[in-house]
Amino acid sequence: MWREFDPRPHELEREDPSRGSRGTGDSGPAVSTDARDVFSRDLNLPRSSSRRPVRDRDQVYELRESEVRILATTGAFRVVPASELRDHHGRPADPREGDLRHLRELGLVHTTPHLRGDRRTTLVTLTERGRDLLESHRDRDREEPQQAFYAGIVKPRELAHDAELYRAYLDAGERLRQRGEEVRRVVLDYELKRDYQRFLRDLNRERRRDQGDRDELDREREIAEWARHHDLPFIDGHVHFPDVRIEYERPDGRRAFEDLEVVTPHYRGAFAAAKARTGFRTYRSVSGIGGRAGRGRRGLDPRLAEEFLP
Repeated sequence: MWREFDPRPHELEREDPSRGSRGTGDSGPAVSTDARDVFSRDLNLPRSSSRRPVRDRDQVYELRESEVRILATTGAFRVVPASELRDHHGRPADPREGDLRHLRELGLVHTTPHLRGDRRTTLVTLTERGRDLLESHRDRDREEPQQAFYAGIVKPRELAHDAELYRAYLDAGERLRQRGEEVRRVVLDYELKRDYQRFLRDLNRERRRDQGDRDELDREREIAEWARHHDLPFIDGHVHFPDVRIEYERPDGRRAFEDLEVVTPHYRGAFAAAKARTGFRTYRSVSGIGGRAGRGRRGLDPRLAEEFLP
């Protein structure tokens, strides 16, 4: 069972690309292994094809399973192209009608026109009200780490890059499913960098209390230890963060994770060289329209973590 394992990040095993596929070893109640169903799995919200009333504070929303899935998926990745979400009929979601229009009219999602390469698309994000709805209907009895949900856009200049994350996840999730492994949740770089910032603040506070007795080498050792504890690469004095960490469970119950990075044509020079050393699985985006996965290595400049505050 999940509760038999310590869920701290350093206890997870990195994905081993040399392993072949294996059977599912089915045991216990049947659960959906579709990578699209992961994020709504632990929510106490409608799972029917017809809309049901959902009360949240002083509001009542009519929702069905496909709309709950759209909300949870969008919240997990912060921003998702509408065409990569699926409506009640299994078709790409259309902001002008059906599920997505219904959610927008309820004030639970926001849709934004966007030019993706040479194609026009629509990006979907949760509103604060949409995130609050998901948070208030979590299954609080579960002991495992739960999926984080986000609302709005934090860094508009990285919108095109972030819009590729869900597609990269779907490719990786399908590969894991074919090996009989079950995705439990995803962790975005924002969450990892937030934890790192908290660690740095605590570390700096301790150094001031010790009146600066620790030298820079001591500080670097402590940062390297933090990175090791969180299974993150520490290279040339810096911690490197993946865009997405997929946590999954193997058929034998062991926990593992896979780190993904979306690589754009803008990755050049020293930045591109740094990515080649981290061991993250890369997803190459070509002109922002499509991409393919491959073994690559990339690390984000850890100084970017300073932009992420709790």
